[in-house]
Amino acid sequence: MNSKLNILFELLRWNKPTGRLILLIPAGWSLYLTPESNPSFQMLFKIIIGGLLVSGLGCVANDIWDKRIDQKVLRTKNRPLAANKIGIKTAYLILIFLIICSFFLTLSLPENGRLLSIAIAFFALPLILIYPSAKRWFKYPQVILSLCWGFSVLIPWAASEGNIRSSVLLFCWLATIFWTFGFDTVYALADKKYDLEIGVNSSAVNLASNTQITIQICYFLTSFFLAICALINQIDLIFWPIWLTTGFLMQKDVLNIFPESKQTIKKISNHFKNQSIYGGLILLGFVIAS
Repeated sequence: MNSKLNILFELLRWNKPTGRLILLIPAGWSLYLTPESNPSFQMLFKIIIGGLLVSGLGCVANDIWDKRIDQKVLRTKNRPLAANKIGIKTAYLILIFLIICSFFLTLSLPENGRLLSIAIAFFALPLILIYPSAKRWFKYPQVILSLCWGFSVLIPWAASEGNIRSSVLLFCWLATIFWTFGFDTVYALADKKYDLEIGVNSSAVNLASNTQITIQICYFLTSFFLAICALINQIDLIFWPIWLTTGFLMQKDVLNIFPESKQTIKKISNHFKNQSIYGGLILLGFVIAS
């Protein structure tokens, strides 16, 4: 039983909390930037569960699409589907189950934002399911992932406010888009060698010598758009030292990765973890300053 549970957690990546946190953090930005400012415990709980379900179904969809590719890549060859620890039919059943659970969770959201949240979720689902195929037909699949990540900002706001008409939401969404493109381009560096051999796309492959500066610009824009959110909401002064520190550390982390070397893989892993810390600090800033 424990073995099957471990395989399920591996398939959903629930055994790797960093990837779940980095999805939930923008949702937290959104909730604490709404006019209501302080979401209820019930709302927080539902958004966290929703984030776990959606990230899980995204990982299952990814592994279904990429089973044969994953078998050729050192980092992914031991994933449950690639290593044949779980059958493809079982993976499809789990995927359908997660979609159903996500839908019913959306039905439980507050009445004033429920229909809008459901509508946004229906727009999000095809993109989440299609994203893993993007590396086969689009030079910058990280753009698609960034758009998927953007829904983690839109749905909490819609559920809380019953609308998505807000300049604060727009800038929070843009910050999330650029942040995601930046850290996932760093993540793509880990598989760059294999992607070139297999013939699939990533921003790390196609940006080539422009990869470093692009990531730095993405992180700069992330900080910039979050600052605009804070200014519009007239966030307390305590937020700004946190904002300045995290912006500096984001840029410093990029410099630590380049130029690429034998230590790059380890640095990429640390970078990904650090981004969840920096994003979490920004969220903490919004919480204590709002």
